[in-house]
Parts: sequence; structure tokens; C-alpha cells
Amino acid sequence: MKFLTRLALSAVAPLLLTQAALASGVNGAPAPFDKGGVKVALVSYISAGDFFQAYQAGAEAQAKALAIDLRVFPGRQDAAAQREQILQAINLGVSAIVIDHGLPESLGDVIQQALDKGIKVVAFDVNLNNPKIPQVEQSDHELADLALKQAVKDNGASFKAGYVYIAGFAPLDRRNEVWNTFKKQNAGVVEKARFGNVSDTTATSTADQAKAVLTANPDITVVFAPYDEFARGVKLAATDLGITDKLKIYSADVSTADIQEITEPGSPWVATVATNPAVVGAVSIRAAALQIAGQEVPHQITVKPTLLTQEGLRAAGVKTIEELAQKVPAFSVSDAVTASWIPDKLF
Repeated sequence: MKFLTRLALSAVAPLLLTQAALASGVNGAPAPFDKGGVKVALVSYISAGDFFQAYQAGAEAQAKALAIDLRVFPGRQDAAAQREQILQAINLGVSAIVIDHGLPESLGDVIQQALDKGIKVVAFDVNLNNPKIPQVEQSDHELADLALKQAVKDNGASFKAGYVYIAGFAPLDRRNEVWNTFKKQNAGVVEKARFGNVSDTTATSTADQAKAVLTANPDITVVFAPYDEFARGVKLAATDLGITDKLKIYSADVSTADIQEITEPGSPWVATVATNPAVVGAVSIRAAALQIAGQEVPHQITVKPTLLTQEGLRAAGVKTIEELAQKVPAFSVSDAVTASWIPDKLF
């Protein structure tokens, strides 16, 4: 897998042409993919961080395999900018728009404009509450559940916890539902502090918050940080405070950088649960392509996650996402929303 070395890191212009319009189509594909050059837009809310870059790279790889002319609009954590980008995509005459995260309350009317023009829409990790829009997600409930079960396995059912969370983002809200249920079922788990921040510097701003929390609550021994940028921030704080041997961090999502941080000597980041973000990106494009071809797509599209422990990664000698995909084959594929005419050997 080469997707992390092919990341589109030069996201400076408001509109990037990530795949040239292709004259030839896909053999055996239905119209319009038999001709090629179908325009699809990927409009993101967040572009910073390994997860989102890998998601984009997976989307680009699947688009290239389908001879799609993919237009990528980079996210700036700006709801108004995302709205404007969706309007730009509509004016470009795209056949489909993939929405990667965002704030539902700011998207409803512009998304309706797209639907009214016959443009297909797919949503990844943003709940647009529309039966016409397939929702791609990572099975966030299972993801959080696996992480918290590992926390209990490692620490028992009684511990003082810190929790990193901010409301308003669909995947975090779904993971929060599991956290709330988990606390009810495990009375010995005490949430001592809750904090969180999502920005273009999530890890560093989370680190600042975590330092204050961990200093004020020295009895916290477990932190549930169900987003890898959150976990990276907590790890930074623990390192700066010199308490890495007194803390265990459980997270969600994974990247090569995460694997290196999890497996380094003395790391407090002991487990994460993740799907392959590149595969999720590819699934999002497949959902759009099937809709354009007039084929049936389920409303809920789920990509199942995998538990990755520090111990297991070290034992397998995994140092990169590429090695993870090779040694855990289920991590690099998904049979969600596909068809015989869609190429799936991407990485």
C-alpha cells in the first residue's frame, strides 16, 4: 500500500483537480462509467491529520480506478467555507458530491439544492438526516465498545478516567453514546474530567487542556480519547508532565504516525480501534458511483473496525499502515457497496 506516500498534502487552493478527466472508461461498467470522466466532488470539513489525508488518498485511488474526474475541496474547519464549496461543486456540474464530516445544521439547505438538481450525495461521518443520502460510517458504536472493553481488561472495572469529547460531530457523538452506557454498566468507573477541542491544531490544543486536567486530577489513570488526534494530544501532555508510566490511553483511528507513537518504548497509548481510512474513502466513492449508475445503495453503510493493541503491534513487528494491512488482511479491504464492475485492488 502506497497511499500514505501519495497523500495530497498541497491543499492550498480552494479547489484541487486530483484526477485528470479521463477519456476512456471502465470495461464492462454501466453508463456513464463506460465512457469515463464522470465528475464527482469530495467536500471535506477537516483535512488536517493523518486520518483525513489517508481518507482522501483512498477516495482518490478508487476514483482513478473508476476513471472518475474527482474534484477535492479541502476542509478548513469552517462551516461557511464548506457551504460555499458545495455550491461551487453544484455549479461545476458534478454528478455526485461526497461530504466528509461537517456540521449538519449548516449543510441542509445547500445539500437540498444539490439533490434538487439530480446530484447524488453521500455523507461520511456527518448525519444529514435524509433518506436519499447514504451514510457511510465506521461502526462507531463497535469501535468505542472494543476500546472500552480493552480498558476494562487492562485496568479492571474500577478506575478514575479522563474523557476527551466535543459534541456536534457525528462519529464522536456515536462514540459518546457508548461511553455513557459504559459508565452506567460500570459503576466503578468515575469520569473525573471531560475536555476536548477540534481545530486545525487539535493535538496541540488538546495537549494544553490535558496538562491542566491531569495536573488537577492526579488520580486519573485511564483516558478514553476516541479520536487519534485527541490521543496524540493526551500523550504529549503525559510526556511533558512525566507521568507516562501512570497513565493508559485508549483511542480510535490509526495511521503510521499513530503506530509509531503507540509502539515506542514507554508509550502510555496502549490501544486503538480503527478502520483503514483509505478503505473508508474508497467505500464513499463506490457509494457515489453506484448511485450515479442507478444501482441500489443501502442507507447505512458500515465499515467494521479492528482492535489494535500496543502488545499486538509490537509482537507482529508492525511499524506502518502498509505493514498493518499486510499482516492483518481484513484491515485493507471491505466488501461494502461494491459491484463486479468496480475495481477493488487499489493499494
